[in-house]
Amino acid sequence: MNHGSSTRIVVIGAGIVGASLAYHLASKGAQVTVVEAGDIACGVTGTSFAWINASCAGMDPIAALRGGAIAAWRQLETQVSGLTLRWHGALSYGTQDGRVSPESVVIDRPRIARLEPQLRQPPEQAVYEPEQGALDAVAATHALLAAARTHGATVRTQTPVLGFAVKDGCVTGVETATGVIEADTVVLAAGTGTAALAQKLGASLPIHASPAIFLRYQAPPGLVRGIISSHVMEVRQAEDGAMLAAEDYVDDTPENQPAAIAQRTAGAIRNELAGAEAIAPEFACTGLRPMPVDGVPVIGYLPQVEGVYVCAMHPGVVLAAIVGQLASGEIVTGEPASALAACRPARFQVR
Repeated sequence: MNHGSSTRIVVIGAGIVGASLAYHLASKGAQVTVVEAGDIACGVTGTSFAWINASCAGMDPIAALRGGAIAAWRQLETQVSGLTLRWHGALSYGTQDGRVSPESVVIDRPRIARLEPQLRQPPEQAVYEPEQGALDAVAATHALLAAARTHGATVRTQTPVLGFAVKDGCVTGVETATGVIEADTVVLAAGTGTAALAQKLGASLPIHASPAIFLRYQAPPGLVRGIISSHVMEVRQAEDGAMLAAEDYVDDTPENQPAAIAQRTAGAIRNELAGAEAIAPEFACTGLRPMPVDGVPVIGYLPQVEGVYVCAMHPGVVLAAIVGQLASGEIVTGEPASALAACRPARFQVR
């Protein structure tokens, strides 16, 4: 495999993971073309709550990866113009999910009230994680792709992948309606569409679409300063005042449709936050997250065919920066990154 500046890489998918990969690869000197069936960030990236946290409940096979997630975003923020994150910390209480990070501290009611003055009834105590933050995933994707372009990358939207050109067991290009885009390496970073692309290459990846409800409200600014995650609501406020909320998908019954959940959650937010009476639902949808069957990201080369690298994971927004950094290094130098060892697609091969 020829590495370095002559390497032609096609990244399939212009969500936040594909955008991070494109930026990191192009900045390392690869010739990058991004192909996207729809528009930039038109998949699950656009419906992500985008909470940047490194916490995990229980044993974590990707602890090394998750542990570098926040630092990687902080580094990327210094490198990519127009990429801004808000490091405002997160408060969690009453959720009993056991997620903690090394930086978490338990704080009391007076401090909770200082951090989030609009809470009507601050709890006795909460877990505070000051190092956590959030980003606008769509804006971040655009910023990463713009930065990739300054390093010579090409971005082609409205370009579905029809198939692959394969010669002697090695992928040589990506077939589109306007012809074949030649490639030395093809990266599958198409979210829930990744498994279908791998299937075209004879590889079966057990990645299913895991639904989650994403909600956005018009709201007066200043209701929430950081992220609040409790048993009744998971909310944060964007720069423009928009209130964002995430809820679990329950089922397809009418009372659990996104619009109905948006109304219920609005009621909960009004109960919890002073000044929230005027919030109004603006957008509610079900986002489909690419969820590998064992919960562990699928990152690395497909064993079935040469030259195809897969990048599919949840949480994609959290891990996009660190995975872009490490995966681009593997692809360009050929040196495996130890933090990705648990993520290889080969684990799904029938033995």
